[in-house]
Amino acid sequence: MIKRFIERKIDDALSKKKAAILMGARQTGKTTILRQLFDNKNNVLWLSGDDPDVQTILDHITSTRWRAILGKNEILIIDEAQYIENIGVKLKLITDQLPNIQLIATGSSSFDLANKINEPLTGRKREIMLFPLSFAEMTDHHGLLDERRLLSHRLIFGYYPEVVSNFGYEKETLKELINSYLYKDVLKWERIRKPDKIVKLLQAIAFQVGRLVSFNELGQICGLDIKTVEQYIILLEQSYIIFRLGSFSRNLRNELKNSRKIYFYDNGILNSLISNFNPLELRNDIGALWENFIISERIKKINNDDLWTNTWFWRTQQQQEIDYIEESDGRISVYEFKWNPEAKFKKPNVFFEAYPNSSFKIIHRDNYEDFLL
Repeated sequence: MIKRFIERKIDDALSKKKAAILMGARQTGKTTILRQLFDNKNNVLWLSGDDPDVQTILDHITSTRWRAILGKNEILIIDEAQYIENIGVKLKLITDQLPNIQLIATGSSSFDLANKINEPLTGRKREIMLFPLSFAEMTDHHGLLDERRLLSHRLIFGYYPEVVSNFGYEKETLKELINSYLYKDVLKWERIRKPDKIVKLLQAIAFQVGRLVSFNELGQICGLDIKTVEQYIILLEQSYIIFRLGSFSRNLRNELKNSRKIYFYDNGILNSLISNFNPLELRNDIGALWENFIISERIKKINNDDLWTNTWFWRTQQQQEIDYIEESDGRISVYEFKWNPEAKFKKPNVFFEAYPNSSFKIIHRDNYEDFLL
């Protein structure tokens, strides 16, 4: 069994009498982790927010009713809690009136759950993000040497748990994931009957990974207006399928200030959308695959390790560009991503003159592990 790093965060939240709110995309392993942690306990009540009976029972819940439902159980787990109306108020009843109950809620989308718990549970919860498996978790599982050997495989098929555990059936597993699970929340919450536009939008984004994204251009490709494109992108972000990287801008007049790049949390999803599982030696997009892989893995590390770090890319109107920038404790770290260790890169002097104390490093396939571990 692959150990997930967030297990310690769940334990820490519960030890401090806080509700643990476990967020993440579908099929990333939220329920599996909780089963591993709590299935051997006999004082746990499991509820599914996706169950109409549960939704009805909790429709007009009171603290007295909660006590009756919980009985002698000391741990309450609500899976897919975002489907329960006014979930924040209902969870607050437990944290306020039943402080001895250990409360855990999961959500595969943040549209409803996050919006409704932020205010009611302020100071009483810890939000914990679960991503697909990470390079660091797999290295911890079977060692650095084995995981390095699988690098090309990960760049193509990604790290979703079902994909990793079904070696030889990656394409079929990814196809089922996309067709059955990936868009479920987006389609349900927005009452979108056909996912065609969502799929077209994601495909257009997949072909533009590592490049500046224009909502107007995406709209023209997909047959959507700009406002709808932005709305769908927000929904896809809140389903933890994609994430945006904004542009760094401080001192220079010609820095791009409102631009963005969009990346996928998983390379397997990216390749599925563009229907390309060719080996790397037959690909002409290895640079984009490498950039998406490294940035998404770095985002996982930042979250898993609770690092306080701001992240950007940088570009000027003259198209001088830096792939990735982090700022932590006032220190700026600059990174360029190259698959080929022999690839040349000319540092943009204008950036380092404007931000003279910045560090710089090229991350390539021979030295990437230190960046991700």
